[in-house]
Amino acid sequence: MYCLLKKEVVPALGCTEPIAVALAVAKAAETLREITGKKAALPEKIRIVTSLNIYKNGMGVGIPGTDMTGLYIASALGAIAGDSRKELEVLSGVKPAHVAAARKFVEQGGVEIEATGHVNKVYAEAVCFLEGRRTRVVIEETHQNIVLVEADGKEIFAKKTSKAGEKAQEDLYDVTMDEIYDFATKQPLADISFIIDQAQLNKKLSDYGLKHKSGMGIGATLLNWSKKHKSVGDNQLINHAMALTAAASDARMSGALLPAMSNSGSGNQGITAMMPVLAVAEKLGVDKERLARALILSNLTAIHIKHGFGRLSAACGCVVASTGAACGVCYLLGGTGEQIKHAIKNMIGNLTGMVCDGAKLGCALKVASGTSAAMQAAILAIENVYVPGSNGIIEDDVERTIRNIGQIASKAMNQADEVILDIMVNKQVEKQDGTRKKAVKKSAPKKKAVSTGKAKKAVEREKAAAKTKKNTKNKQL
Repeated sequence: MYCLLKKEVVPALGCTEPIAVALAVAKAAETLREITGKKAALPEKIRIVTSLNIYKNGMGVGIPGTDMTGLYIASALGAIAGDSRKELEVLSGVKPAHVAAARKFVEQGGVEIEATGHVNKVYAEAVCFLEGRRTRVVIEETHQNIVLVEADGKEIFAKKTSKAGEKAQEDLYDVTMDEIYDFATKQPLADISFIIDQAQLNKKLSDYGLKHKSGMGIGATLLNWSKKHKSVGDNQLINHAMALTAAASDARMSGALLPAMSNSGSGNQGITAMMPVLAVAEKLGVDKERLARALILSNLTAIHIKHGFGRLSAACGCVVASTGAACGVCYLLGGTGEQIKHAIKNMIGNLTGMVCDGAKLGCALKVASGTSAAMQAAILAIENVYVPGSNGIIEDDVERTIRNIGQIASKAMNQADEVILDIMVNKQVEKQDGTRKKAVKKSAPKKKAVSTGKAKKAVEREKAAAKTKKNTKNKQL
């Protein structure tokens, strides 16, 4: 269990998909400086290849330290200010001067992006060019997993993973909810109290989001409404949890220069797994030990369910993380091991089917919905009300139920990514005068990015968006 927590619960600055691209570029740029002997040199050109999933999640999300969104600015910042030693916090050193230089680099056509469906769902490749020299870095399978570094076509680092080895590792995974519950409730406090400090990273994001009304201001709006209308209903616990959790996502999706404690490769999943538990613990005044055990239970449950999804999917990770939160909240409310399983069935019977349409400001709405559902699921479970095994994909055995949602996410929704991406890049938006126009300019960029399949439209539109006026809020770069 410790290995799972150490591997899957780690700090990350910014949405992990554009950050993975920035990390690949940072490593490629560093290698380019090493082979040329020019310590301050920047690439003349950067060429990026990503999976459709990485591209989809990078299209509209804020990049830390900027007022911009997208993979183009993330790539340029990776070369200019990135530090690959910091892995998912690769852009923690970004300053305004770096942002200005990165903006100029993108506007001059310094970044080309290709998106393809013929690679691992987590795939980011960066090639940097300078004076006839080139370096290439590949990240695959997980967001910080550098598997290849090349210089002028020669391999200088490679991490080999065979299909047989992957299958053997997969076959070794035999974690169950019973084991997770035992670990969370019986392990000595001294061994698990670290999770409280980790959760505080997400609390800081929440505080920031509430103070600055970040992003769409969903968390701040929910909290303010709740304070103004206390007499409307006795839902303060639910509203408090929704507001604090959504506020952290507001801050993260808008590019706040603060790290999140991620879960299974996603900052929003880490936020959703931890913030409802912190919010309920705050309202109930529970002690440190009970909070630590609830946080461990929530994070391990999220990791366990996510294992069946794959790293990236067309299914929203909020479903996974909020199910973990439901278990943590159920425990805080005095739930037993069996009632915690009831909470899982309630969540899977409720939220299965929520799709991922890319990382963006609106993710905070899904986070709020997941938190509300988690609170509902936990309260019902405490009263022994749960979705029976005769309903849909729910089975009497909770492990089979978890397996079923994993099958839906990893197999049944495989084609959804292409459809979602096609909709995203071809949608229309209403102008202030009431007429309709394409979401981004249709004119092709001067230096056309190479792309494949339906991803071609996405790449061209994102590149064209880099030409929009500098004073446009959250411009697409």
